[in-house]
Amino acid sequence: MSDEIFWMPARDLAAQIADKTIGVAEVMSAFLQRIEQINPVVNAIVTLRAEESMATARAMDSNEAQRDGKPLYGMPIAIKDLVPTNGLRTTFGSPIYADFVPDFDELFVTRLKQAGAIIIGKTNTPEFGAGSQTFNQVFGATRNPYALNRTCGGSSGGAASALACGMLPFADGSDLGGSLRNPASFCNVVGLRPSPGRVPSWPKQFSSDPFAVAGPMARSVDDLSLLLSIMAGPDARVPIALPEPGAIFDGVLPADLRGQRFAWSADLGFGPVDRQVIAVLEQFLPTIESLGGIVETGQPDLSDAAEIFNTFRAWTFVERFRDDYAQHRDLMKDTVRWNVEQGEKLSLSDVSAATKKHSALIARVATFFEQHDFLVCPAAAVPPFPIEQEWVKSIEGTEMATYLDWMAVCWAITVTGCPAISIPAGFTQEGLPIGVQIVAPRGQDKRLLDIAHTLERSTQYGSQRPRLAASATDAQRKLGL
Repeated sequence: MSDEIFWMPARDLAAQIADKTIGVAEVMSAFLQRIEQINPVVNAIVTLRAEESMATARAMDSNEAQRDGKPLYGMPIAIKDLVPTNGLRTTFGSPIYADFVPDFDELFVTRLKQAGAIIIGKTNTPEFGAGSQTFNQVFGATRNPYALNRTCGGSSGGAASALACGMLPFADGSDLGGSLRNPASFCNVVGLRPSPGRVPSWPKQFSSDPFAVAGPMARSVDDLSLLLSIMAGPDARVPIALPEPGAIFDGVLPADLRGQRFAWSADLGFGPVDRQVIAVLEQFLPTIESLGGIVETGQPDLSDAAEIFNTFRAWTFVERFRDDYAQHRDLMKDTVRWNVEQGEKLSLSDVSAATKKHSALIARVATFFEQHDFLVCPAAAVPPFPIEQEWVKSIEGTEMATYLDWMAVCWAITVTGCPAISIPAGFTQEGLPIGVQIVAPRGQDKRLLDIAHTLERSTQYGSQRPRLAASATDAQRKLGL
């Protein structure tokens, strides 16, 4: 039964807990055993409170009055190590905060607890979430379950790897330049960057920030929608919070693709994409057409996206990390220092120019979606790369100037404010996962989920588990762990 539990769809598992077919303690024991078996290989869950979680599970089994109105009752989840979690070590992947224990919860963590979820620990992330490669000085690197010598991506890499291994039923992530979409692509799971304000962040230094968002990850779109239904919903303290209740996302429906117009872009106009990625996605596109969708080449005018993204990212970094940089510069990795230093160089006119260009870009994207229903593009420009490599230095012979450039296909979508999802789209000849990014107009998250669910069911790529799942001991031996 334990094997069935940790691979069971999250929605089915929650339903079986609710009708008492499975006890909470049985579920918790199965996942903790899975973590004990697999996590030493991949290093996805970096802080674990196993004894406390089992005690909580037993108490929940014995207190029936707690079940009512709690859709995630007894469901285990580990929170990304960037997210403040009350009473649980939260390091942000930085030695500066290696022993930091917050005394408050991020808003969506509170919502998860209120829904009955059990917080069992934290998932790994790069230092301060900087970069789409999950490694840091505190916990080390997280491995890709499909190829242990490759990265899982980032910055929600620990979450994606844990999901792919069956160590969690679903997980949270966050996304500024692709941190939900890239690791989902690399680990053959699903990651949604929701519309800004869909999952309001509080407390937060910049509560109106439209670039950095929190969102859900899962092994299927349906399970992702269950988690989103809890994370999403308005909050009066957050100016950009969207008004729709989270409950509207509780469940996905088959979507009719007939006559829907999908614009396909291999690179969004931002330079090279690895030929292996394009080959896999070009084989995926006929799935859309087989369901009645119309695929045509096209993309919105995203000129100025690089200036917009780089300006606001640098501004955010200098404001968030100014004090840490001044006091602990030597403890920061070079890319974080670089981003802070870029922020220090900004002038008011730089920010003003980027703001004006952002407004114009949003208008152009809105015009684009008057003629197209969805945009389809890569979720990452390369397949999973070697774990020893900090970031992608070149693609198809073109050098990348900074550690951000190779993720242009994601951060160019970030600045549009549109919801975007990565779903499994196939594998390279080496067996490395490739995800496809599907983008919908601003605010149309529910429609995007229904479309993604329909495409996911048609391909079934997400059901292909990593071989590691059945051979963790051998994997440890081969890696010398």
